[in-house]
Amino acid sequence: AGYKTGLYTSPHLLRYNERVRIAGEEASDAEMVAAFERIDAARGKTTLTYFEFGTLGAMLQFIDAGVDVAILEVGLGGRLDAVNVFDADVAIVTSIDLDHMDYLGDTREKIGHEKAGIYRAARPAICADLNPPASLLDHARTIGADLRCIERDFSALREGDRWSYRSPNATLNNLLLPAMAGAYQLRNAAGALAALDALQRRLPVSEAAIRAGLAAAQVPGRFQRIARAPDVILDVAHNPEAARALAATLREQPVAGRTLAVVGMLADKDAAGVFAALAGEIDAWWVCTSDSPRARDAAALAVELQPHAHGAPISIQPDVKLALAAARSAAREGDRILAFGSFYTVAAVLNHAASQP
Repeated sequence: AGYKTGLYTSPHLLRYNERVRIAGEEASDAEMVAAFERIDAARGKTTLTYFEFGTLGAMLQFIDAGVDVAILEVGLGGRLDAVNVFDADVAIVTSIDLDHMDYLGDTREKIGHEKAGIYRAARPAICADLNPPASLLDHARTIGADLRCIERDFSALREGDRWSYRSPNATLNNLLLPAMAGAYQLRNAAGALAALDALQRRLPVSEAAIRAGLAAAQVPGRFQRIARAPDVILDVAHNPEAARALAATLREQPVAGRTLAVVGMLADKDAAGVFAALAGEIDAWWVCTSDSPRARDAAALAVELQPHAHGAPISIQPDVKLALAAARSAAREGDRILAFGSFYTVAAVLNHAASQP
């Protein structure tokens, strides 16, 4: 669209620099270090967390680069997240489900309230969750946010291999499906278009640019295919909602053979909920211990999996690399391998793939 953008996301997969992109390019080591040194010099006796340091470092680079648009992804929750120190011109909540419950609460209502904390009075507040918690709706109403909800204020309608976006201000027909697989990506895309819709006067974007952006947008680790014969698919799904979306995508894209899963998860995640969501979709399992001090032990993970395996064989492996090798050895023509469960699991597969000739 011709704008200089800054993008801050987390966590990273292979390099910390992935978190900060300016005009589509990762920040260099030198740029990251220079920003951190300036923050360290300015903070005095103020203590900063790892994520606070990173957030300030990203924004400092965006300011220095003179970006036209800064896109900041919340790290955890919203209300108390470091990113929320900045007043956004538009805020988007894509979905609400049970994750980070030790910090955000153990119900969708509690988590919805935390996520709604990124909304601001009299500013566009986008919600792309089909069933938003009352707590989110109530908070937006209480502060006087300009709340815009999917299926009420804007919509995404799939029509074969195309889709349409509709809102009171715009209609876009015959759009290509998002490059990333999964029906939920339509809701994500619609949420992004609703944000552009809300900012159209200040940040006009042409229909041609929108179409090109939707067709090109990619995020690593979201049903990402990295190999063929057999297909190896990576997905960072690590909570029940993401696992339900992953299961739906597996059904949308069937294969002639079997689906073999390599899974490693962190100890604080709802493994049972994830496995329940994928029940019946996996033909054989290789559970492993991810490379993280927070990882759940593979044997313990297998115990969580057993009630949801539906008789599919379960193999326990000490790490992701060995689990992937075992799954590859077992794969037959027409099979696919799915590696998922955490960013650490996906990162280990990507690192292994990068080391191969």
